[in-house]
Amino acid sequence: MRPVDLARELKLSTNTLRGYEARGLVPPAVRSPKGYRMYTEVHRAYFHCLRAMAPGFGMEVTSEVLRALQAGDVDAALWAAGRAQAALHREQILAAETAERFASEAEAGDTQGGEHAGEPVGIGELSGETGVPRSALRYWEKEGLVSSLRDEENGYRKYGRSELRKVLLMRLLRSAVYSEEAVQWKEAVKRLDPDDTEEAHRLALEALHYWNALARLQLKGLHSLYSLCRQLELLE
Repeated sequence: MRPVDLARELKLSTNTLRGYEARGLVPPAVRSPKGYRMYTEVHRAYFHCLRAMAPGFGMEVTSEVLRALQAGDVDAALWAAGRAQAALHREQILAAETAERFASEAEAGDTQGGEHAGEPVGIGELSGETGVPRSALRYWEKEGLVSSLRDEENGYRKYGRSELRKVLLMRLLRSAVYSEEAVQWKEAVKRLDPDDTEEAHRLALEALHYWNALARLQLKGLHSLYSLCRQLELLE
């Protein structure tokens, strides 16, 4: 198969195909009797797998999987994909639990965080409570996503308990790949009134929907991965 024909089929440029090949994501092209670069059905399966896996798994994991397959190590490839699925599952659980928490607070008419209401807390306590690194909290504050007060005595950051909701929300898409959808969601969190429990609940559900959609994309990628493994005779 000529590179131009496969590029047209994949809706990619021939330079993009060459780039993937140069990065070792697919086997080197073969040469025709006249010396032209050609792709086989195996190449075709690799490229289709790459295109199918990247949206759900990202290029880093997809690259690890494809390089493992070229080495004939199907177990390493499946482990790489499995780790990504496990990480996604953790994100889904976190989003679901956060949405449930905000739903309970909204139903109770609680604007102060229920059992978490109280005096402002320091950055260390907030980091420990939410699992968000201090560096991330400082960055979010710099970006205007959360706000803090300054302790009058020592000048240390203090976060009002209502800001806890924003932090709990922001952690939901921390590992999301850059996309217009993720940017818009973070902007909505930035504008959020921390006392608006119903809006916080809605945003948590949006984060859950984001991860659920990614799970569907991963399933599509796994289907293509299985097809490639069969093509390579690495699975029965």
